[in-house]
Amino acid sequence: MSTPEGAAAHPQPDAAPDPGAAPVRESEPFEPAGVDWTPVSPRLASARLVVALAWLGVPLLVLVVVAVLTGSIWVWLSAAVVAVLVAWVGWLVPRQVRAMGYAERADDLLLRRGILFRSMVVVPYGRMQYVDVTAGPLARKLGIASVQLHTASPGTDASIDGLPTAEAARLRDQLASRGEARLAGL
Repeated sequence: MSTPEGAAAHPQPDAAPDPGAAPVRESEPFEPAGVDWTPVSPRLASARLVVALAWLGVPLLVLVVVAVLTGSIWVWLSAAVVAVLVAWVGWLVPRQVRAMGYAERADDLLLRRGILFRSMVVVPYGRMQYVDVTAGPLARKLGIASVQLHTASPGTDASIDGLPTAEAARLRDQLASRGEARLAGL
């Protein structure tokens, strides 16, 4: 009895899994095999915490001063809510930064981020139009920069925040040369 063409390529749903195959992990779309991820600098967490404290610390200080002067329980409760939010941000931001990374492959660049809501972007070198490196005053003080990738489609633009400045310059040059080489090959 012969099998229809292509039947071997699509196993039946009730077929037993191949015992020699690697087990399928749920996170496989976010952890491609053979990829060595490069993490961003932990100094990015410091930069983000400074900004968060600037936005949350001032209202917290104002609420505590008003609560002391008025003695109102509602103002104290508001200050407690903001304090809990400051603690949560202090716990969350370093975890988010540790989840960020990138990987250079032969034909594309992989970017990942997220803990609860994970994201992985694949940017083919041939689609890159130009690469920006930016750093604000706080980032320059901490010795980090961001690399922004601009592609033919605005929906696939991507950025890598929190790179040491030397790595940002190397990556900018590397991505630009790979993008030019792929574009010339089209």
